Amino acid sequence: MSSKGTALITGASTGIGAVYAEQLAHRGHDLILVARNRERLNAQAERLTTLTGRSVEVLPADLADTQDLARIEARLREDASIDLLVNNAGIGTHTPLLDSDVEQMTRMIALNVTALTRLTYAAVPGFVARGRGAVINISSVVSLAPELLNGVYGASKAYVTAFSQSLHKELAGSGVQVQAVLPGATATDFWAIGGLPVENLDPAIVMTARDLVVAALQDFDTGQLISIPSLHEHERYVAFEAARQGLAGQLSNQRLAPRYG
Repeated sequence: MSSKGTALITGASTGIGAVYAEQLAHRGHDLILVARNRERLNAQAERLTTLTGRSVEVLPADLADTQDLARIEARLREDASIDLLVNNAGIGTHTPLLDSDVEQMTRMIALNVTALTRLTYAAVPGFVARGRGAVINISSVVSLAPELLNGVYGASKAYVTAFSQSLHKELAGSGVQVQAVLPGATATDFWAIGGLPVENLDPAIVMTARDLVVAALQDFDTGQLISIPSLHEHERYVAFEAARQGLAGQLSNQRLAPRYG
């Protein structure tokens, strides 16, 4: 079967990343799956190949490790068949800053910010040269409401959203699409790994990973830069974004604001 190109997905063995792998394979993409757990990746690859007939390659890697990260960067630079990068790998916690270990917080920054940035830098020049390609960055609703969870986690996701918005503007007209997906609470291992199993959350706020990804890909198909599948009153985000952009032209001025007397 002809392919729509190859998608490289990080954090692809479980949760949101695994659902992206399945959905993109059904859409006709060949896959390169990146995660730490080789056994889970192999099982995922075998299942998707049987289910969809697509080519599925596994690349076990810990993206917080500089050598492993460099291997994935090299693949993105050198493999011209890759035209979609899904930056999904990430970690988080609900633990307050004063109760958190700074080494864990540093590792979070390395994965959520540094790895995502380096992989994007590895992929995008080739996409631009070929005039096609896309980057999907998995952010979080806490990028808009950082007070909700741990401060380092919220800040790391604010970076992902801001980076995506800036990159979208820089790449306008290049043929390269950028999207940031902002999940709310989602039923994945994320919560248990962060110390708060999802069973402790109000079920009314928890979305399935499948619903999240299907909706985000629908937004991707229509060119939406920011996708917030759990937000029912989308017009409120539209107003928020319009206010933010309207503020931009007023943020720098030679004269002090009148309130300073």
